[in-house]
This record gives sequence, C-alpha cells and structure tokens, in this order.
Amino acid sequence: MTLKKTRFWVLLAACAAAPVFAQNIAVVNGTPVPKSRADALINQLVQQGQQDTPQLQMQVREELVRREILMQEALRQGIPNRPDVKAQIAMAQQTVVLRALIENFAKNNQPSDADIKARYDQLTQQAGGSEFHLHHILVDNEQQAKDLIAKIKAGASFEDLAKQYSKDPGSAKNGGDLDWSDPKAYVPEFAEAATHLQKGQMTDTPVHTQFGWHIIRLDDTRPIAPPPLEQVRDQIKQQLQQEKLQAFEEKLAKQAKIQ
Repeated sequence: MTLKKTRFWVLLAACAAAPVFAQNIAVVNGTPVPKSRADALINQLVQQGQQDTPQLQMQVREELVRREILMQEALRQGIPNRPDVKAQIAMAQQTVVLRALIENFAKNNQPSDADIKARYDQLTQQAGGSEFHLHHILVDNEQQAKDLIAKIKAGASFEDLAKQYSKDPGSAKNGGDLDWSDPKAYVPEFAEAATHLQKGQMTDTPVHTQFGWHIIRLDDTRPIAPPPLEQVRDQIKQQLQQEKLQAFEEKLAKQAKIQ
C-alpha cells in the first residue's frame, strides 16, 4: 500500500510540474530559457522565409542556449553595467517598443476600400495625358543630322538610317524605335519637340540635347491607360497607411511639451 501511494504522489507531482517545464526549452546553470523566446525567434525566421520544422526548432534551441551561456558570462563580468552598453540596451529597447507601436497603429487604422478607391480615382485623374510612339536617330553633330533629314525627305528609309547611323544603342538596332512612352519621360528639349509633331511627322530641323542631335518622328499617340485598381491596391494602401502614421506622429509632436 505504501509503495502504491508513493507512486501516486510522484505521478501527481509530475503532472503538476509538466506545464512549468513546457514553458522552458532548457535550463542553463539554473536559469530557465523560456519557450516564448524560442517562439518569437522562430516566428521571426518564418517571416523571413524559413520553414518551421523540427530541425529549425532544434537549431533555435541550440542558439538560445548558446546565447544564455554567453549572457551569463557577460553578467559575471559586469558588462551590462557599462554606461555604453546601458545606452545601447536602452536604444534597442526603444526600437522594439516603437516598432510594436507602429504595427499596432497600422493594425487599428487600416484604410477602407472606399479610401483606396477614392485615392485611385484621384491618381488616375491626375495622370491623364497621352503617350507617344516615337522613332529617333541620334548623331554627334548638327550637320550630319541635317544631311540625314534631307535623305529621309528624298525617300530614304528612316529605320535603315537609324540602324546605320544612330548612336543610341537601345533603339538603333530596332530602327530608332522608342516604343510607347510618356513624353515627360524624356529630356525637356526632346519632349518639347515631340509634343509639337503631328502623327507621321518628322522634325524638320535637328533637336539638340545633352546627348547629341536628334531626328524625331511621331508615329502615333494614345491616351495613357491607368493600371487596374487591383494591380496597384497594395501600393495605394501602403501610401495611405504612411500618411496616417505621419499625421499621427505630427499630432503627438504638437501635443508634446519640448523644452
């Protein structure tokens, strides 16, 4: 009877201690390494793309045990009491707390679908305009550009001359084709000349820019088509979140008493 009672109390004690043991992944020189610390590190690694596997959990356990051993030695040497280390600890703690504050603010201030749609409509209205399909030939001097313009007007192929003479490595092999683009993407002198052309028209005189002398031909124009809302939803959402966070920070700064 005595033996049975002893076993009963041993089992009962083990069951009572099990939850406490489960809270730690190891005990190093009497100091527990909490499971919550391992969970936090595993979660961080998973967010970085690693898979939560038994192997990863073992590696995390080994890493945290190693850190605890080194930490105990640092404490023995009094390193945490050094002024420079205290300052770095305070900064690191502040960084962690501020990151959590920002994450909490973002979580509780999500832009609504209506907000995102309104910003999308605003951006598409502001964009507007047209994009141009252009060809050009780039040469080093004005006289050569004038000679090429004369040849083209006499019936020579713009594309053939571009392949032969153009100094623009990106478009020369394609006969000077610049594909579709917003004219504002070009240097001002080039854009100014392009926007004054009619469809199918070529510049009568060479256009000078920082790159050399251009002969420009406008093939066609079309309205700039904005990307679908779903394609830019995440970017717009992020922009709105940043604006909300900035307004939140500015509000706190105005309310703060700074001496």
